Amino acid sequence: MSTRIAFLKGHGTENDFVIVPDPENTVDLPPAAVAALCDRRAGIGGDGLLHVVRSAAHPEAREMAAEAEWFMDYRNADGSIAEMCGNGVRVFARYLQRSGHVSEGDLAIATRGGVKTVHIAKPGSGRGGAAEGDITVGMGRALLPEGDVTVAVGERNWPARNVNMGNPHAVAFVDDLADAGNLYTAPGFSPASAYPDGVNVEFVVDRAPGHVAMRVHERGSGETRSCGTGACAVAVAAARRDSADPATTGVPATYTVDVPGGTLVITERPDGEIEMTGPAVIVAEGEIDAHWLATAVR
Repeated sequence: MSTRIAFLKGHGTENDFVIVPDPENTVDLPPAAVAALCDRRAGIGGDGLLHVVRSAAHPEAREMAAEAEWFMDYRNADGSIAEMCGNGVRVFARYLQRSGHVSEGDLAIATRGGVKTVHIAKPGSGRGGAAEGDITVGMGRALLPEGDVTVAVGERNWPARNVNMGNPHAVAFVDDLADAGNLYTAPGFSPASAYPDGVNVEFVVDRAPGHVAMRVHERGSGETRSCGTGACAVAVAAARRDSADPATTGVPATYTVDVPGGTLVITERPDGEIEMTGPAVIVAEGEIDAHWLATAVR
C-alpha cells in the first residue's frame, strides 16, 4: 500500500462520503480499511466511501469503459459493496469536476448499477444561486417486484412498496416520521425472500401535493441524512399510490423529497427514466496516514 494516500470529504444533502482518488486501481481497500476510514470517531467519518477508478482499470467496469471513463467503486460504511448510491454519484461527479477531469455539462459514470448519465449545471444555477450548480443524475428505471412486503419497527408494522433502483428499497407511508424509531438497527421485513441481501427502508410522510418527507435506514450504514436512490424509490412509490404513474398518464411525475439533510427533486418520465437533482459539495481534502490505516486493518 502506498505511504501517501490522498482523500477528500464531500456530501450530497448531508449524505457524506470519504473520496479516495485511485485512477489506476492501485490502492487496496478491503472491508476493514473502508470501515476504519468511515468510522466517525476513529477515522475520517462517512456514510460510505467513493473509490474513484478509471473503468478500464477495474475488472468490474472494463466492459463499460467505452461508455464511461470513470467507475464509482462504491462501498457502504461497514465496508460492504453496494450497487449504487444516488447522492454518491453527484459527489463523485463534483470531485471529477473539481479535479479537472470533467467540466460543466454532460458526462457518464460507470457504477455497479450500470452507466449513469450526469449533468453538471453552471455555477449560480443551483437553488438560491449557489456557487456550484446542482447536479442531475439519470437514475435509470425503477423495477417494481410483485408481492406484498411488510416492514416493522418494534411491535409496529406497515405495508411497504418494493422498489428496486439498482439496489433494493422498501417504502412505507406512515403518519409521523417518528414512527420509524431511532433507525440505528435495521427495521424488520417480511417475507425474508423479498430481500435476500438486505434492504434500504424508507419511512415517508406527506407534506403537500407532490411533496413528501422521508427518513431512511441504509443497509450497511444505518440511518443516514439522505439517500438518493431512496428518494427516487419514494417518488416512484408515491406516484403509484397517487395514480400518477407517468407510463399511464403520459405526463412526467415530479416530487420534491425532503430528507434530513436537505431537499432532492425527483422526476419520472413517461418512458420510465428517472432523474434526480440536488447539490453536491466537497468540504475538505488531505492525506490518509497509511501506517494508521494498516494498523487499523489488522
